[in-house]
Amino acid sequence: MKLLIVEDEAKLADYLRKGLSEEGYVIDVAANGIDGLHMASDGHHDLIVLDTMLPGIDGFGLLAALRQSKQTPVIMLTARHRIEDRVRGLKAGADDYLVKPFAFSELVARIEVLLRRTAGTAPAPDALVLCLGDLQMDLVRRRATRAGQRIDLSAKEFQLLTLLLRRKGEVLSRTEIAEQVWDVNFDHGTNVIDVAVRRLRSKLDLPFEHPLLHTVRGMGYVLEDRQP
Repeated sequence: MKLLIVEDEAKLADYLRKGLSEEGYVIDVAANGIDGLHMASDGHHDLIVLDTMLPGIDGFGLLAALRQSKQTPVIMLTARHRIEDRVRGLKAGADDYLVKPFAFSELVARIEVLLRRTAGTAPAPDALVLCLGDLQMDLVRRRATRAGQRIDLSAKEFQLLTLLLRRKGEVLSRTEIAEQVWDVNFDHGTNVIDVAVRRLRSKLDLPFEHPLLHTVRGMGYVLEDRQP
């Protein structure tokens, strides 16, 4: 699933990006309210982690503007302990509130609870279960199965397979995969993508009759059911 972090403290934003990426989420980061509102309005995010004190537009203003067009779940972060600030955030449309400093494990737990709650009321639950042939991925329960058999995936493998399933039938370049899953400027001298794909293929395809993950020489990779 894809999350947006709107946080102007660079160290905290980087810490959250790395930590949530390791939990298996695809992460976008905005460092100010203006960029945050643009990304939140134009992007397809499953949840937003939003700081209250931001340059450009503060978190309250961003949330009020966002709620005019989108109901993406929002967890607000703040250094303020006053009850009035928490009430203001919730009235503006926040779904949850976390006061700094906070434990990372608590943030992860709150994200998981909110995503499960959203999944329970979502009008299109099929968007939370991705399928291709006999392959299924439950994005909320974070489970992948093929032909009814559980596939044990690392956090990065889960992110990679989620991306490929969301874009099934499309050839994805190594650069695009790196940017979406690793969130790095791709170094053409590294084979990290090829190694990750090889490991994923060993779990996804080798135990089964026909492959789903294909290499398109000179272009990248595609997830596609090609059986007749």
